[in-house]
Amino acid sequence: MSDRDYGRIERAILYIARHVRDQPVLADVAAHVGLSEYHFQRLFRRWAGISPKRFLQYLTAEHARSLLRAARSVLDVSLETGLSGAGRLHDLMVNIHAATPGDVKGRGAGLAIQYGFHASPFGECLIAVTARGVCAMDFLSPLSRAEALARLKDRWPRAALRERPAATRPVAARVFGGSRRRADGALDLFVQGTNFQIKVWEALLRIPPGAAASYQDIARRIGAPRAVRAVANAVANNPAALLIPCHRVIRKTGAVGEYRWGRARKQAILGWEAARIVGRRRT
Repeated sequence: MSDRDYGRIERAILYIARHVRDQPVLADVAAHVGLSEYHFQRLFRRWAGISPKRFLQYLTAEHARSLLRAARSVLDVSLETGLSGAGRLHDLMVNIHAATPGDVKGRGAGLAIQYGFHASPFGECLIAVTARGVCAMDFLSPLSRAEALARLKDRWPRAALRERPAATRPVAARVFGGSRRRADGALDLFVQGTNFQIKVWEALLRIPPGAAASYQDIARRIGAPRAVRAVANAVANNPAALLIPCHRVIRKTGAVGEYRWGRARKQAILGWEAARIVGRRRT
């Protein structure tokens, strides 16, 4: 899917979200994005695998609250059994490896980072990898390529950066390829973060696709029930979009809340994941 197509999907999601109480019909949404009903329906189904009408159900507060209820029981089980991303109906298995204090102090000195820009169902993204794992994933729009690359350089200012999309293409294919089969082996992340941030990011990996958790849930799971604001901070500083699923954290009221890469993109990802879960259950 092209960035232009995702732009239309994003505008449609924003329109649907703004008018969710009015339950807009297909003709309204199609007209808003400048397409005929036929072409918009085809575009949306190709992207989400479901109709705009069904997607509308995923944007309601009632649906969000059901996600929260489901996630609480899943988080309980995963905590008790020690499961992380590998222990669920999950296309990806993700392991987090934290940079050592020496790595952080060295600011990437001696580290070789290869990066590439790739298409995704949510617009173009930057993926960066090291020998120790994926170190960054950033969605573009409204960022430019130059701005996304500047973010990467800010995180690892002394690293040797080289544009090499061939090195990052397998990661993009694995994340966005749409396989319904669990991938072999684990996908490793190599990230900088405080001990607290790493604990939060590890907790996020326990939230399965098609579910969500509140900031309060995460704070409780890491043994810091009063640190809700600090949890929100850690979520906002996620260095690896989608791979560390901060998009699955919503407010306890059921509101989607903010997202580093845009609220519409967060809604798009949640709906996309929900559609894939439904499709998996039918096969």
